[in-house]
Amino acid sequence: MSLTQTREIAAASRLEHVRYAIRDLACVAKEVTDSGHAILPLNIGDPLNFDFQTPAHMIDAVHKAMRDGKNGYAPSSGIPEALNAIRGEACRKGITTIQDVFVTSGVSETVDVCLAALLNPGDDLLTPCPDYPLYSAVLAKLGVGLNTYYLSEDNGWQPDLDDIRKKITSRTRGIVLINPNNPTGSVCTRQMLEQIADLARRHNLIIFADEIYDKLIIDDDPHVAMAAAAPDVPVITFGGLSKNYLAPGWRIGWGIASGDTSLVKPYLEGVNKLLRARLCANHPEQYAIKSALEGPQDHLIEVKRKLRSRRDLTMKWCNDTPRVSCVAPRGAFYAYPSIDIPEGDDAFVTELIRQKYVMVVHGSGFGQRPGTQHFRIVFLPDEKTLASAYSAIGDLLRERYA
Repeated sequence: MSLTQTREIAAASRLEHVRYAIRDLACVAKEVTDSGHAILPLNIGDPLNFDFQTPAHMIDAVHKAMRDGKNGYAPSSGIPEALNAIRGEACRKGITTIQDVFVTSGVSETVDVCLAALLNPGDDLLTPCPDYPLYSAVLAKLGVGLNTYYLSEDNGWQPDLDDIRKKITSRTRGIVLINPNNPTGSVCTRQMLEQIADLARRHNLIIFADEIYDKLIIDDDPHVAMAAAAPDVPVITFGGLSKNYLAPGWRIGWGIASGDTSLVKPYLEGVNKLLRARLCANHPEQYAIKSALEGPQDHLIEVKRKLRSRRDLTMKWCNDTPRVSCVAPRGAFYAYPSIDIPEGDDAFVTELIRQKYVMVVHGSGFGQRPGTQHFRIVFLPDEKTLASAYSAIGDLLRERYA
């Protein structure tokens, strides 16, 4: 007699806390596209969706690697020439106490591995609010609760040090710093980095410095690496090819571990155990790391010229539009306007997709102070496209909140 299963296979309960607002809006957008309308996507930070191209010398390096047979497994930490290039880049960033470097499948995997190697049940990790949703998703997957600290909108979205101090507990293991910041576009001052480092020293914390946008400083202000400002403090610096080098689909990221050797050695043994367990990052694409970091940087001049123009257009619209205000972004390619509306920003963003076919991300998807509403703009499209999108957003604000 055959048996039939009658109970559904349930997902793990901890996944109830996994959210990824940037892509979760796709369900609403699909309804609109299925009805025949084209969506203008200002929600995903992929430069290749717009008028940006991966540098040709990087493509040539990957193509050559593939033709030369570099298509098998790579060493778990990465190929030697890539690791040497990353070490060189770390030195150029002013990082002097390098303990280890490793290559991952995008910074997403760097985050996943580094958090999994650190956190036990009951521990917590300080993450910014607003933040990039990957961090809260990984923490939910690990069964670790959120412990968020606010960024101060009144202070150019710098970390709120008083709030950080209040949030540190006996179970706090580290702090995440996204600099330049996604979603706000802020860039930390050296003084702020030094003050955060002091807190890390006092409370024996590791700092995860997400610096994936470090070469996209719009006004050519200097970017100070966290690990350069605090060479003695345990820091894992995250970098990769996705943003600075316009190759997000290659999924190549890396981590640079620095700090006092005796402090970081046991933790790095755990990181490398996880790196070995997942085999390796994409092999042929790793050959682009040396060509990217040591080759021509000309593309950055044009990229930053475009971003500066599009940031300025974005700020002019924000300044000229009722109910909207915005701290000027200084790095990356995001703006995070505040909106004065009598409903949640998730409702506003949903109606913007349905009525005006423009897709941004609601501030509540990144976290924000109670009583505030925001939305994130990706200002990668050309000026004509942005102007059209901003006109549509302004129309909805007028029509919905007259």
